[in-house]
Amino acid sequence: MPSDGAALKRYSGSGASSENGVIEFANCAWTRAIGQGWETPYRVRYASNLDDGPWYGMPLGGFGAGCIGRSSAGDFNLWHVDGGEHIFGTLPACQFSLFEQGEQTQAYALGSAPKDGRLSSWQWYPAGKGTYAVRYPRSWFVYEGVFRAQITCEQFSPILPHNYQETSYPVAVFLWTFSNPTDQSLTLSLMLSWQNTVGWFCNTTPSSAIAIRDDGSPVYTYTPRWGQSDGNFNELIQTESFQGWRLRRMPHPNPPQEGDGEWAALIPTGLGEFFGCSRWQPEGDGAHLWQSFSVDGSLPFVNDPTPAAAGEQVAAAFALRFSLAPGERKQIPVVLAWDFPVTEFGKGVIYYRRYTDFCDRHGTNAVTLAAQALAAYATWQEQIRTWQAPILSHPDWPDWFKMALCNELYVLSSGGSLWSAASDRDPVGQFAVLECLDYRWYESLDVRLYGSFALLQLWPELEKSVMRAFARAIPTADPTLRIIGYFYRGDPETAYKAPRKLANAVPHDLGAPNEHPWEKTNYTAYQDCNLWKDLASDFVLLVYRDFLFTGGTDLNFARECWPAVVAALDHLKQFDQDGDGLPENGGAPDQTYDDWKLQGVSAYCGGLWLAALEAAIALGTLLQQPQVEIYRQWLSQARPRYHQLLWNGEYYRLDTGSGSDVIMADQLCGQFYAQLLGLVDIVPPDCCDRALRKIYDTCFLKFHNGQFGAANGLLPNGQPENPHATHPLEVWTGINFGLAAFLWQRGMIDEAWRLAEVVVRQIYENGLQFRTPEAITANGTFRACMYLRPMAIWALALVSGGSRLP
Repeated sequence: MPSDGAALKRYSGSGASSENGVIEFANCAWTRAIGQGWETPYRVRYASNLDDGPWYGMPLGGFGAGCIGRSSAGDFNLWHVDGGEHIFGTLPACQFSLFEQGEQTQAYALGSAPKDGRLSSWQWYPAGKGTYAVRYPRSWFVYEGVFRAQITCEQFSPILPHNYQETSYPVAVFLWTFSNPTDQSLTLSLMLSWQNTVGWFCNTTPSSAIAIRDDGSPVYTYTPRWGQSDGNFNELIQTESFQGWRLRRMPHPNPPQEGDGEWAALIPTGLGEFFGCSRWQPEGDGAHLWQSFSVDGSLPFVNDPTPAAAGEQVAAAFALRFSLAPGERKQIPVVLAWDFPVTEFGKGVIYYRRYTDFCDRHGTNAVTLAAQALAAYATWQEQIRTWQAPILSHPDWPDWFKMALCNELYVLSSGGSLWSAASDRDPVGQFAVLECLDYRWYESLDVRLYGSFALLQLWPELEKSVMRAFARAIPTADPTLRIIGYFYRGDPETAYKAPRKLANAVPHDLGAPNEHPWEKTNYTAYQDCNLWKDLASDFVLLVYRDFLFTGGTDLNFARECWPAVVAALDHLKQFDQDGDGLPENGGAPDQTYDDWKLQGVSAYCGGLWLAALEAAIALGTLLQQPQVEIYRQWLSQARPRYHQLLWNGEYYRLDTGSGSDVIMADQLCGQFYAQLLGLVDIVPPDCCDRALRKIYDTCFLKFHNGQFGAANGLLPNGQPENPHATHPLEVWTGINFGLAAFLWQRGMIDEAWRLAEVVVRQIYENGLQFRTPEAITANGTFRACMYLRPMAIWALALVSGGSRLP
C-alpha cells in the first residue's frame, strides 16, 4: 500500500502562529482534516484479530488510570477505563457542541452524525472543515470555514517524563481558544454533554475459561456492564471557583469495587453565563436539549438527581455562554476527570491505581481531581513544552521522526497499561503494558527488548519496576499443563501440552488481565516458552542496560536482579547439546519469531547469548560475583564458534540445522546490544557491516522496491523462500525501528533514516495511527494492533542523539 508522497508535508512546520493569531500551532504533528475518512486503510490480516477501523485519535488520561480517546472526527470512541480491557465505540452524547450568534445563528455538535439515529435533532459538524493535529500528549482541533469566530481546542493530560505523580492522573484538559476577527460582536456558547457510564467498566465474567483462538493464541471472554445504567444519577456542581457536573451511581460501596466511581467535568466560575442540565435522555433524538441550545446557547435548567431505572440511560450537560467584542480573544479551560480506583483481575485479585496514592481510595474524587487540573493545567502545558523542546529543536532529526517519536508514546496510556499503588516493596508501584490487544498479556520480554526504550529514557523507575517483576518471577514454578496453540488441531484430548512455568525459566510475560499480573506469569501458550532460546538473554541484556543507562549506580537494583541473571543463564545453557558453548534452537519456533522454525545454532539467538554473557560478566564483575569466571569460559568457547558456524562470507546464516539461505533482518540483534552497552563486539566489525549492508539491500530495497520496510527474511535474490510463510514476509514495525537504530549505530545514517521514514509513512498515512501494529504486509494488511514493540523508535533516538532528551 504505497503512501501519499505529499503527505509528509503534514509533519513539517515552523510552529508559528496561524494567520489569525488564534493558536500557537505545533510543528512536527500528525495532521488530518477533521472528519476526513480513508479510502483504502490497512485492514486486519486475520479475521479473529481486532480491527476497529482507522478512526483512532490521541488517548487522554494518565498511565494506568484508564484512558479515553477522541477521533479526528471529534467523536469520543475509545474507552480503556477497565485496566487491560478494550472497548471501542462512539457514545454520541459524550460531546462538545458550539453555538454562535452574529449575523446568523448556528450550532453544531463537534463530531460526526451517529449512524443509528441517536440524537437525530442535533446538527453535526461538517467533515473537512478544519484540522486535527497531534503530537502526544497534546492534540488540537482547529475549526475553520463554519463559524465566524476562530476556534481551537487543545487537548492534553499531564504526561511528564520523570514524573511519577501527575503522569498517573485520570484527567483530560480541553483548552478552548476563541477569537473574534470580525467588526461585530459575537455571542458563543460552549456545551459539554456526557452520558453517565459509571458501573459499565468491569468484567461480569472475571474468571472465564481460556480458549484457543484460530491463530493459536489464548483468549478469554470479557463482558463489561456496557449500557447497564440503573442507579446512575447526575448532579450539578457550582462553587465560587468552578462549576460543572458530576456523574455517580447508587449505591456506592465502601470500599468501592471495580467499576465503582464517578466522572466530573468543570470550568472556572466567572467566564460567562453558566447553564446546567443534570438529567436528559441520551438515547433519543436529543431534542429537549438541542432545541434550547441551538436557539440561544442556553440549556433547560434541570438539577434532578433521580437515579436511572432499569433499562434507562441518563446524561448531563453544561453550557457556558459569553460574548466576544471585535478583536477580542478568550480562553476557556474545561477539565474532565474520572475516579475509578479499583482494577480487579481474576475474581478477588484487586489492585488500587497509582493515582490513589495522592488522594483517598473511596472513588469519590473526580471533582477534586478536576479542580486540581484547573489549577495546574497551565503549568502542565508548559512542562510538556519544556520536555519536548529538545526533540523539536534537534538539528539532526527530521520532522517526521520527531512527530512519530512523540506519538508512539500513546501506547503507554492506551495499551491496557497498569500502574498500581505504591508499596514498601515497590515505592513507585508496579507498571505494565500489554503486548497488544490481540495478545493480551503484559510486558512480553522478547517484545520489550526493543519496545522498552521509551520507558527507559523517560520513566526509568517504571522500567526498573518491570524488570524487578521478571527477576522475582524467574525462580517460580507452575506445573499446570496447558495446550500449546501452535500444535493445536481442535481436539483437547490429543493436544500437545506443557507446564506453564518451569523454575528458573525466564517467563515470556507478566500475566494477563483476567488472572493476576506480575504474580501469575507466562500467560501465552502459543509455544512452550520454557523452551525459548532468547528470553534468558533478553532478560540479562535488559537488566544490564537499565542499570547502565540509569547512571550505573543503582547497586540495589543490580543485586536484586543478579540471582535471576544466574538462574536464567544456567537454564539456557542446558540447551547447549554438543557442549560448544552455544545453545541450540529446537526446531519448533522457540524465540520471538514464534511462527518461524530455527534449528541448531541460530544467528539471532546465538548472538543474543554472546551479548548476554558479556553483559553478565560486566555486571557480575562490578558486583564481585564468582560466576563471572564461568561466563568467561563459556564466552571464550562460544564466540569463535558462532562466527565459524554461521558466517558465509556475506552474512550470518539463519541457523546451522535448517539449510536455509534466508537473510534474517534481525540476525545481529546481539551485536546491536553489545555495541549499545559498550561491550566487546561479538562479531568482527567488517563482517557486521557487510551483513548489515546485505540485510538493507535484500530485505528492504528488494522487498517491493523499499515501499513498505524491511521484511523479516528473504533469499539473497529478494524472493521469499516460502511465498506462504507468515513471519518472514511481514514487516515488523518495531524490528524495523530497531534495525534503523543499528544502521545508524554502524554509520549508515542515510539508510537508517530512509528505512524508518518508510515505516512511519505506512503507519501514519494509512489509518494505523494510535494503533500501530506489530506487522504490516505488502498486501495492505496488518496484524496485532496497538503493539508494544514499535516504541523501538526510541532506540533510534537514543543512538542518534538521545543525550539531548530530558
